[in-house]
Amino acid sequence: MSDINDTEFDTAAEAEAHAAEARADSDDLAPLDAMIAERDQWRDRALRAAAEAENVKRRSETQMNDARAYAIQRFARDLLGVADNLERALQAAPKNAEGAEAGLVTGLEMTQKALLTAFETNGLKRVAPEPGEAFDPHLHQAMMEQPSTAVAGGGVIQTLQAGYELFGRTVRPAMVVVAAKGSGGSAAANPYAQAETPGGNVDAKA
Repeated sequence: MSDINDTEFDTAAEAEAHAAEARADSDDLAPLDAMIAERDQWRDRALRAAAEAENVKRRSETQMNDARAYAIQRFARDLLGVADNLERALQAAPKNAEGAEAGLVTGLEMTQKALLTAFETNGLKRVAPEPGEAFDPHLHQAMMEQPSTAVAGGGVIQTLQAGYELFGRTVRPAMVVVAAKGSGGSAAANPYAQAETPGGNVDAKA
């Protein structure tokens, strides 16, 4: 009987010893667990701070672009008349000019190029779609509609007056002639053909 009790005592003592050892190990790992938890917290804070900094950067860039666009928009609109007059002068200039006339035409071309370069540098881009380009109601204004054998319905036939956009915003839409629905033979109609434009509906006769 005594041997049985001694065995039970030894077993209980061993269990207690193991439990004590486990508690000791747990106590030893507690500082490490705390460090890991703190590390995770700081990493989460760093990620949040980086995301917030990126958002602030984007907002600042947007605000700067808006402020810049507002500052030069009215000035740009005033200069559009100058650009239009230069273009009209070049269109009216003789194609085979010689002597003094040739020099005048060259001067007009250089002046126009310099002006358009200044526009581009300040974010003002010229919009003058080529024949056959898709009609874009955000950038183009349909002044009239006519049938065409070369351009699919809803496409641009001719640009009557160039438009301009500033930082992705339309300052003045390009005035264009649009191909009537069903134009261009078997070519598919442009998806913008039914769209509303600043100057009215594309399908409506000007």
